[in-house]
Amino acid sequence: MELPCEAELQLLFARLNYQFFNGEAPDCAISYNERFSNSAGRITYSDRPLAIELSSKHFRKDPEALEETLLHEMIHAWCFVKYRDTSHGARFKAKLRECGLTSIYHDLGNAAPSQESKRRFILRCEQCAFETLRRRRPQRPASCPRCNKRRFDPRFPLTIYEVLELRPIGTTLEGAFAARRGTR
Repeated sequence: MELPCEAELQLLFARLNYQFFNGEAPDCAISYNERFSNSAGRITYSDRPLAIELSSKHFRKDPEALEETLLHEMIHAWCFVKYRDTSHGARFKAKLRECGLTSIYHDLGNAAPSQESKRRFILRCEQCAFETLRRRRPQRPASCPRCNKRRFDPRFPLTIYEVLELRPIGTTLEGAFAARRGTR
């Protein structure tokens, strides 16, 4: 099943607005966001009109959940305009039940990133052994946050290591059991 285009999403929004909000839900710009992996949808309050973004990756797997997710985000928009409330609090939950939804959660799981890079970088301080993992190679000079509390100090540079291989060596459960037995 093909997902509705953004114009069709606006028509769906209008139908749901009159069906559940008596036309009182504020105008929202609705679009797909291909980058969402952990979230099916979100609303941004700083834009005018408000912006609702939906995960095209999630809805390709489960298109039936699109309307429910859009309705969830519309409830956020309605609560924001009516009460200046952006939470999943009592007002949100009351309207959720009124719209026939039973939970603020969904069971869509995570969607694998479409084109995520497999490259990873470790930044290491050679003085204190601080390490951090990054998905992108730093574009600007960086210094160790432990050795230096300011923005950047060339005396405490971080060495960049590219992770070239990802090889599974077991699970955390196996490591914990081995540590208890003293075999590690």
